[in-house]
Amino acid sequence: MKNLKLDTTEKNILNEFEAGNLKQVKGGEKEKVRYQEYAKCTLSKPRNINIRVSRQDLQRIKAMAAERGLPYQTFISSLLHQFSARKTSRVLEEENM
Repeated sequence: MKNLKLDTTEKNILNEFEAGNLKQVKGGEKEKVRYQEYAKCTLSKPRNINIRVSRQDLQRIKAMAAERGLPYQTFISSLLHQFSARKTSRVLEEENM
């Protein structure tokens, strides 16, 4: 932690944590796991893929991305991630039946 550059707010939070002044909230462990998963996905190195899509599909995707203020590649990546996460959770639910 010594090499981290923290802003004023982050320093205050760290000081409060180290002083033992912070309390855990209800559901905190569940939230912690959720945010750890976000961090893992964010920090993992992306892999490049090549796919073929129709011109019309690409135009629609680019328009949807522009509406959200995102580069279309980022938007496609987000859609793929959401789909794979949903699909994975369904498979896991079915396995637990």
